[in-house]
Amino acid sequence: QVVESCVAAAGYSVGEFAALVFAGALGFAEALYAVKVRAEAMQKASEAVPSGMLSVIGRREANYKFACLEARKHCESLAIENPVCVISNYLFPDSRVIAGHLQALEFLQENARKYYFTRTKMLPVSGAFHTRLMEPAVEPLAEVLKSIEIQKPLVSVYSNVDGKKYMHSKHIQKLLVKQVVSPVMWEQTMHSVYERKQGTEFPYTYEVGPGKQLGAVLKKCNLKAWKQYNHVDALEDEEATET
Repeated sequence: QVVESCVAAAGYSVGEFAALVFAGALGFAEALYAVKVRAEAMQKASEAVPSGMLSVIGRREANYKFACLEARKHCESLAIENPVCVISNYLFPDSRVIAGHLQALEFLQENARKYYFTRTKMLPVSGAFHTRLMEPAVEPLAEVLKSIEIQKPLVSVYSNVDGKKYMHSKHIQKLLVKQVVSPVMWEQTMHSVYERKQGTEFPYTYEVGPGKQLGAVLKKCNLKAWKQYNHVDALEDEEATET
């Protein structure tokens, strides 16, 4: 019943492929192959430059873009050419992930107080995903997606790139590639998905998969929508059937 009455889907980063499979836009096997190519290409791009991702929670006064600019200037002073330090994920108000050269991220951690960052944490990832450092991964993914049949989704799927609904198959193909080098607009997507007239009820929301991180983010973005949130752990269900 939940699946039949579903009106919208969205997936965070690689989860966007899962959302598109759920919505009937991509076949499961083809999507899995595209994800494999994407992962290998992104890993290869990561190995080319010492880079990473820094999760940041800031006070209201925090200016993330200015902090990134100063971190890039710091890298230039270390003779790093074309340094990268940009917002790569918009999570919820006062929370961002900043990605780029390791030296830039270390600079931000050391100067956290200056930029009104209340908490900074390096993420356990191998590279600066969703930045231009991932450009070597664009072509391999674009080639794979050209060879895959993409349908118009049966339910609305929202894109990470701009927080808006996918319109047609070519649009999906284009934005899935762009997503690799663009910030994940998750906070903006939450606003798009749950925008409604005053007094309109919020839908039930299901987070499917390991962990409840997206639920935690939703709570910070829209408390009323979060009250109808449920988590479904696919692995738990499988274990239950086996035992």
